[in-house]
Amino acid sequence: MMTSSNTTERWRALERDTRPWGQYAVIDEGLGYKVKRIEVLPGQRLSYQKHAQRDEHWIVVQGCAQVTIDGRERLVRVGEAVDVPTGAAHRIANPSADLLVLIEIQLGEYLGEDDIVRLQDDYGRVA
Repeated sequence: MMTSSNTTERWRALERDTRPWGQYAVIDEGLGYKVKRIEVLPGQRLSYQKHAQRDEHWIVVQGCAQVTIDGRERLVRVGEAVDVPTGAAHRIANPSADLLVLIEIQLGEYLGEDDIVRLQDDYGRVA
């Protein structure tokens, strides 16, 4: 077992980005997959969007998510997971006063951020 001499050291992100709704960090990626840690601020939500080239799998690890997939909403709590198939319109929102943290696993041949088609966005980013 590997240990760090600094017990407060955290994982190092391959990529980080701040968005109006919070932030994400890419924590692993390889051929055909990418893993992100996503933080959604209280009361915020991501755009209602879809992807042409990837599936997504979300696992809530902190807080509670309001998930919308093809117009159907449901609450997803810690330890619960959601699958988003390629082409499905989807959104994650944080309806609570606490930080929402989820792990997103993307699967597909192309995983670039330019595969996002925004259908609705609270921050004016719809093309």
